[in-house]
Amino acid sequence: MAPPVLSQRALNRALLERQLLLERSSLSITDAIEQVGGLQTQYAPSGYVGLWTRLRDFRRDDLTRALEDRSVVQATLLRGTIHMVSRADFWPYAEAIRRSRQEWAARAAVMPPAAELRAKADALRQALANGPRTVKELGEMGRGFVGNLGLWVDIVRVPPSGTWERRRADRLALAEAWIGTAGVTETEGLTHIVRAYLRGFAPASWRDVASWAGISVQDAKRAGEALELKVYRDDAGKELFDLAGLSIPDEREPAPVRFLPHWDNNLLVHARRTGILPEAHRGKVFSTKNPFSVGVALVDGRAVAGWTPREGRIELEPYEELSPKDARAVEREREALEAFHA
Repeated sequence: MAPPVLSQRALNRALLERQLLLERSSLSITDAIEQVGGLQTQYAPSGYVGLWTRLRDFRRDDLTRALEDRSVVQATLLRGTIHMVSRADFWPYAEAIRRSRQEWAARAAVMPPAAELRAKADALRQALANGPRTVKELGEMGRGFVGNLGLWVDIVRVPPSGTWERRRADRLALAEAWIGTAGVTETEGLTHIVRAYLRGFAPASWRDVASWAGISVQDAKRAGEALELKVYRDDAGKELFDLAGLSIPDEREPAPVRFLPHWDNNLLVHARRTGILPEAHRGKVFSTKNPFSVGVALVDGRAVAGWTPREGRIELEPYEELSPKDARAVEREREALEAFHA
């Protein structure tokens, strides 16, 4: 029997539902972060806005408290970028991507001799042995927020840094001291991270999984062999995979206006299959002329405008003309986000 074929609109609605963007959820912060596969927080407020747009009754202090009680952890993880993940997800993610990140660094950069690298890693561990230190306190070891040493020493970024109130995530701690030791293998971590991706973003190809996680396609495929999967095809015939038992919403499901934060994972190339960021607008969101990037406003599951916080206001840059009804809905959500920032 041939696999079911999913239109781009069906894939769009599946993504929105799993990313908690069809309806604001009553999940806890940790459950929501696990559901969506973590929140990219190169810009610290993105984690807060990412939860505000997905959860009912979310307040900024809720996430700060979760970082303080260590139920949410902030660290350099997927694709070598800063993410907020749940405490339970940190070690499986870290173990899953460690080898790939180290191999990438060896190919992309001139690494010091192994003995020198071990000595520097030991010195960093010793410097953090008595508790968190700021990058400034670490001196030379903190250059580039520890640079490639962070590939050999598991480090987390701890409050008060990396929060809404103090956005530069420059206070570092040893992960095992902050949340305890790992207890998972690389194989277990890879299976966990592939399951997490499919739960939050599928149906998807193995290349999509690999692009998001920063692992090889081969590693993604091997990890997928441990999971019970369902196979689909997109309307171009490409094979897509999903966790067995998960449903696909009706493609006619209405999608409300939602504002996504800067660097939201749904805007990245792995989600191209869903049409959430039309290719005509991609250069307006991600540009070398604006490395800070912008957030986007979604109408009917598509990015139709960029947004930026500026002097207490949320300023919009429309990418296309909206109907009066959609324009009013965007303005209501813009005002709500502006109030959240205030």
